[in-house]
Amino acid sequence: MIQLCKSSCFIFFLLLLPLIPRTAASDSPTALADAAKPFLGRWDLTLRSADKEYPSWLELTEQNGQLKANFVSRWGNARPLPQAEISDGVLTFVSPKADEERKDDMVFHGRFKGAILSGATTGPDGDPWTWTGERAPSLHRSGTPKWGRPVELFNGKDLTGWHLSSPDPAHPWTVVDGTLVSPGEGPEIINDSKFEDFKLQVEFNCGANANSGLYLRGRYEVQVEDDSIQEPPSHHMGGVYGFTAPSPEMPRRPGEWQTFDITLIGRNVTVVQNGKTIIDNQEIPGITGGALDSHEGLPGPIYLQGSEKGHVAYRKITLTPALNKK
Repeated sequence: MIQLCKSSCFIFFLLLLPLIPRTAASDSPTALADAAKPFLGRWDLTLRSADKEYPSWLELTEQNGQLKANFVSRWGNARPLPQAEISDGVLTFVSPKADEERKDDMVFHGRFKGAILSGATTGPDGDPWTWTGERAPSLHRSGTPKWGRPVELFNGKDLTGWHLSSPDPAHPWTVVDGTLVSPGEGPEIINDSKFEDFKLQVEFNCGANANSGLYLRGRYEVQVEDDSIQEPPSHHMGGVYGFTAPSPEMPRRPGEWQTFDITLIGRNVTVVQNGKTIIDNQEIPGITGGALDSHEGLPGPIYLQGSEKGHVAYRKITLTPALNKK
């Protein structure tokens, strides 16, 4: 009975929204700016179906009297949305059906409940979902970090210290000759420990037309790939997926061993590939699609992507944690 009431109230809410009279917020740039101001900025979103939570991310800006939205859905990269507006304190934004792989657009409605954004949408089958948004933390750090003792995350023998995102006997992660090999279109592999700020040294060998990735704190993906040359530069090897392109971009070397030295302090990242700095202390605005969660202020694990095609081998994964506090 309670579940029926929730579903009915949700549908009633959606039906009423088009009938709500618009305020002057849509009539003048000044009024829009005033109405939009509390909503502007970056938001860590959590989408909730009946049995699962999905991390997401939203950035709202005001440009020339118009509300603009940049969005990371359950997968993929940050992308601009075609529609975002505020009317009578209700935020509405629309993620196109083609990007959501569904028959209709994914329409979000929400309003403030205290400092939290709270709202409703629908899942791919039209079932009611809810969502909440918390302001993304700045993650600003002051001072120079002091470093602890290096930790070897991979022992070169087995999967001790790691777990899979889901069991998949047909596509296992394997240890071959001291290397950890991705399955290709299988599960992700997640380290059991969680970290805040750190330096990460990785040796990897990316096969031809293969794709993997290193998720920092389980939220920000540094690309490991040899199949995305036609995609935007931030999708290329060493880029922070969807946000920051490597510069300079190093020559592709499929089938050869390479190195990454990655430093993550707050939300600022430096990536050194084969001894050459390709991202220099750049801010990561938000999470990557496929993140484990959207709680950016919390520690998180290293995870290696196994759901893309081909095989990537890793033979050294060394993490040195920062000891200084925020």
